[in-house]
Amino acid sequence: MEEFINDVVHHIEGYYKNIVAITPKILLAIAILLVSWLIASRLSIFVGRRLKRKMDDSLLAAFISNLIKAILIAIGLLFMFRIVGLTGLAQTVLAGAGITAFVIGFALKDIGENFLAGILLAFKRPFSIGDIIETNGVKGKVVTLNLRDTQIRSDSKDIYIPNALLIKSVLTNFNSGGLLLQDFMIGIEYGSDYKRAISLIKEILERHDKVIDQDYHNSAVVAGVTGAIVQLTVRYWVKTDPSISDGKTRSEIIIAIMEILKQHDYVIK
Repeated sequence: MEEFINDVVHHIEGYYKNIVAITPKILLAIAILLVSWLIASRLSIFVGRRLKRKMDDSLLAAFISNLIKAILIAIGLLFMFRIVGLTGLAQTVLAGAGITAFVIGFALKDIGENFLAGILLAFKRPFSIGDIIETNGVKGKVVTLNLRDTQIRSDSKDIYIPNALLIKSVLTNFNSGGLLLQDFMIGIEYGSDYKRAISLIKEILERHDKVIDQDYHNSAVVAGVTGAIVQLTVRYWVKTDPSISDGKTRSEIIIAIMEILKQHDYVIK
């Protein structure tokens, strides 16, 4: 019994010595990880600000700064594993079992796919921050492009779409050079003075301060006839800003058109 107790004490002392021996390495590894995280965050902010000042593309600047942060943190993790002594163990496991690498690669396939898609989106430039896009059944304003997903704001909700879906799916950008095309239909009674109605609608578009007419064609045309209703399609370009995305400008134009048509005795259907 005494020999058994001595063996237990001997093993406990061995574990204790091992823990004491590895504790400085663990503390140093944690310190390196925290320092690398701090340096990565500060450098990412600094680079992001500099790029945004020198580039006219805030979306690409934000993506590059996030990419730099991720790379620096990854380097910090590699140093941490090296200090703790896990680098050799990881290499041995991967070299001795190829199936492990396959499983890891398969598990991280979506992350890698979205990361590469984010790089393509950052340089291909199908949209910019503030653009209103529609894809995968979601329509909203682009807030930011991250390493894995793109943040879109729609009806006061933040929606995160994986970058790979944006590459694979049809994407509609409603903006052109910072402008947004809006359209709607309005019906008037059959037999009315259609040309006069179109002229009145164009007057509203010309007077509204948010509507852009230089180099862009704003129009009001007869789109069709349904029963006793003549349908007019109104199309116009406006500057992109928060009041546009929440429908305020569209509402103002519709109300102004209905009021002027009513003042000239048009029956709106």
